[in-house]
Amino acid sequence: MKLWEKGIPTDKQIEQFTVGNDRELDLVLAKYDALGSIAHAKMLGQIGLLTADETTSLVDALNDIIADIVVGNFEIEDSFEDVHSKIEYLLTVKLGDAGKKIHTARSRNDQVLVDVHLYLKDELKAIKEQVKTLFDLLMESAEKHQNVLLPGYTHLQIAMPSSFGMWFSAYAESLIDDIIMLNAASKIVDQNPLGSAAGYGSSFPINRTFTTQELGFETLKYNAVAAQMSRGKAEKTVAFAMTSVAGTLSKFAMDVCLYMSQNFDFIGLPAHLTTGSSIMPHKKNPDVFELIRGKCNKIQALPYEITLITNNLPSGYHRDLQLLKEGLFPAIQNLKACLDIAIFSIKDITVKDQILEDKKYDYLFTVDTLNEMVVDGMPFRDAYKAVAEQLEAGTYKSPKETKHTHEGSINNLCLENIKEKMKAAF
Repeated sequence: MKLWEKGIPTDKQIEQFTVGNDRELDLVLAKYDALGSIAHAKMLGQIGLLTADETTSLVDALNDIIADIVVGNFEIEDSFEDVHSKIEYLLTVKLGDAGKKIHTARSRNDQVLVDVHLYLKDELKAIKEQVKTLFDLLMESAEKHQNVLLPGYTHLQIAMPSSFGMWFSAYAESLIDDIIMLNAASKIVDQNPLGSAAGYGSSFPINRTFTTQELGFETLKYNAVAAQMSRGKAEKTVAFAMTSVAGTLSKFAMDVCLYMSQNFDFIGLPAHLTTGSSIMPHKKNPDVFELIRGKCNKIQALPYEITLITNNLPSGYHRDLQLLKEGLFPAIQNLKACLDIAIFSIKDITVKDQILEDKKYDYLFTVDTLNEMVVDGMPFRDAYKAVAEQLEAGTYKSPKETKHTHEGSINNLCLENIKEKMKAAF
């Protein structure tokens, strides 16, 4: 069954090429398609295009379909082109003419638009919750280890003293930026496109404000052409927000891989979080964090993929837009999986508290030393040269302690401020 069927058969090769794996991807949207149809049926009843009995019958039947979807009893067989045609078929079989009326004042274009918008709203909310859980774990680790010093590096060379409190809370605060990006994407998708039909509205006297409220959208996309143009724009905005989260996760995963190597030996992972080698019995590899890094780096290519598909398309619907689901839907699940495994693993990271006993880290404190000279009255450039001379002569004595007091420094991490900042953003 095809919603556009006119009794003229389609070439099987053409059908296979144009449908592709859309049936499989549409299973993700099935619940949202039914929810959109419920709102649409109620609106058609309100404006008199459905009787009260027809409206009730359609809503009840659609709720039954949702129940089947939730328990996994819904499928889209090869005889159907997509989720929309399958649901309309089920309604028609069960309700006869009332089922045939569900597509009144609607197009597949605004159906898939509302499905994708509702789906993305839910997924963004779920990702935000995961990010907040990860934030809380990182902040707990920052508080627990805030006084354990850690070497800071620039250019992969020993630079200045840091701490595990600073390291953990740095990634926590970075997640606040990611929440802001997710919020922005949520604002974009929280606009109702239903009623835009094929992109140019309808001659039926539909009530789009009603469906907006019924579906829980913050507002509607007023202009029907603008609503159609949100296909691609919504997906790309969500993809950019996802890359923000993925970038934070990828960088943290790289730090973990680096810090647990024997050459650094800053942290440890328990055996159940590592994997071994087929020939080297001593190996304990951080495969989990390597895969987080790889998967998140792959996600960061997604906005470019979407740009290449949508760039320079004129207004109106184009079949190219169907391909957006192939990249976006799996990427969403991959990001959620990366967040889940990061949350699972981070709580078991152990930190080493004697790192700075190694003499190679004495030079971490050269800036602290020259700063003390400046406080005592020596010009900065003279203090810089004096410490450089001590280093050259081998007479430099490291203080091995920090007295940093400004906001966000080692001894004043402002952890409570960071928590409040997240609370305001979330």
